Amino acid sequence: MTLTSEGTRTLEQIARQVRREVLKAVAKAKAGHIGGPLSAADILTALYFSVLNVRPEEPTWPERDRFVLSKGHSSIALYAVLALRGYFPVAELSTFDEIGSRLQGHPDMKALPGLDMSSGALGLGFSAAIGIALGAKLAHDRFRTFVMLGDGECNEGIVWEGAHVAQRYGLDNLVAIVDKNQLQQFNWRGDGPYGRRAPYTDAELRQRWAAFGWSVSEVDGHDVEAVVAALRSAREGVGQPAVIIAHTVKGKGVSFMENNFRWHSKVPTEEELAAALAELAEPVTEGAGA
Repeated sequence: MTLTSEGTRTLEQIARQVRREVLKAVAKAKAGHIGGPLSAADILTALYFSVLNVRPEEPTWPERDRFVLSKGHSSIALYAVLALRGYFPVAELSTFDEIGSRLQGHPDMKALPGLDMSSGALGLGFSAAIGIALGAKLAHDRFRTFVMLGDGECNEGIVWEGAHVAQRYGLDNLVAIVDKNQLQQFNWRGDGPYGRRAPYTDAELRQRWAAFGWSVSEVDGHDVEAVVAALRSAREGVGQPAVIIAHTVKGKGVSFMENNFRWHSKVPTEEELAAALAELAEPVTEGAGA
């Protein structure tokens, strides 16, 4: 089933609202990440509003699809999506990163319903997702497990060890999404944006996943219709795990943040926040779907 034009517009509106909530929460907390959450916003919106089989009113529903945010430093984007999807009140986003808040700087599954795994140390969330998928295989459960990694995270050796294990056990119930925004915390070495080059060219990253026995596809990570189609196709794969390499822009949606590694974890001033919010569309209604 393909998205209608109305469904596509709704997802785009939700993703813009996710970006607004990310900016407001980080500005209020005076801490957090912006660049990675903004690059992931469209993908997370597509997952929770059009692909994942979940019940926000029953977050521990046994048959739900699982999602792990392995790039856990982008937690505020996931929190914003969960809030807009109806897991908890949108107003709670204002407590992000406060002492005692359920919305910590990295996802804590013991604190917030709707999280399937805690994450933070890069690569470990990916390994946990593999474990979830393997457990589902052994138990003959039918749910799918989705996991999002950053392209910088793909520098971690544990990612490639995990990729081998997933293929070895034929985990066709596992879908990985690489948020390939081409910038990490302190930039890349080589040529490219700001005179730096990412560690993997598109071909190299594609070939590496394929060499580990994964089904590989690529998508414009900001084209929500294409993202939904890629995710739905990947979830139906048979015989091998699937990875979607999503080409994204760090800081997407705010002109002065896009493709600028300095916004990896920079907190906007009041003036910068106002300018950023002015570039984004009006908010959507909490709990809207596509």
